[in-house]
Amino acid sequence: MKMQPPAHGYYCGDINDLLRGKLKKTLTEYISNEKKKGLVGFIGGPPCPDFSVAGKNEGITGSYGKLTIIYKRAILLYEPDFFVFENVKGLWSTKKHKEEYNKIKKSLARKGYIFVQKLVNSLEYGVPQERERIILFGIKYTLLSPDRKKSKTILKQDFDWGNIREYSSDLISRCNWPTISPFSEDNYIAPPDNIFEELTVEYWFEKNDVNNHPNGINYFAPRSTIRFETIAEGDVSKKSFKRLHRWRFSPTAAYGNNEVHLHPYKKRRISVAEALAIQSLPKEYELPQSMTKSEMFKTIGNGVPYLLSCGLASGIKRFIMNTIKNVRD
Repeated sequence: MKMQPPAHGYYCGDINDLLRGKLKKTLTEYISNEKKKGLVGFIGGPPCPDFSVAGKNEGITGSYGKLTIIYKRAILLYEPDFFVFENVKGLWSTKKHKEEYNKIKKSLARKGYIFVQKLVNSLEYGVPQERERIILFGIKYTLLSPDRKKSKTILKQDFDWGNIREYSSDLISRCNWPTISPFSEDNYIAPPDNIFEELTVEYWFEKNDVNNHPNGINYFAPRSTIRFETIAEGDVSKKSFKRLHRWRFSPTAAYGNNEVHLHPYKKRRISVAEALAIQSLPKEYELPQSMTKSEMFKTIGNGVPYLLSCGLASGIKRFIMNTIKNVRD
């Protein structure tokens, strides 16, 4: 995909560098200049393993959990007009993590932010993957009204989460999704009736032409001691090897913690191209061959599904353009 480079370039170093020293001054100037043109927002999803029930579960004190605090500090320091904070369900649903999450919101509220939050599922945005994430959207209340209480009402009434109504959780749960089918290499199974075919693994494999995609050759070859054919199509009950079903959506694309997703009807793991499709990325998107396969899968698994990102971004833009006065496009 051809994308315009960011106006102020990239920085791939430690985020702490942006909170002190020369880079702090540089970023302060960038933000000040951009605020003269319109609104400035921070969008971030600090690494989540320390809040995931499938991860380390060390919380805010873990090596990854600390980055959530640093992201909060960045917001408090630079005071963007709005921000987006994304993380795993565990940060919101687990008691000990939720206490820290609420502390973060309280400190941000003292800086004049008001919030809406929602546990979203990527399926609701047209992604062929069941992936729940907590999304927190915060905005300076003075942008909506001088009165904080009135601003909260406006935000709750007008904010648009950008999901696709026809893919509501209720409608998805009513579908006749297949469970387990006997594995047979390269066999044919017709799509069942009463499903959203566009939410299935097979639909996206065909849509993205994964076999001819540049990253179609990037997959881990199975060791001779592993008999992938013994795992039925659609059997995702095992902790490690989970075989996807072609006519169902994928479980969360988390290619760590020894979790391996197998191709529905081939004796191998899924390829990078197939993983990109499960993340709903456009066919044209590819990862450079200079990356190792481990780096590729880690990058994909850590990402937010493309259509989920697009939906949220569209919803935020509509809210800003329709609700806040004198904001430039």
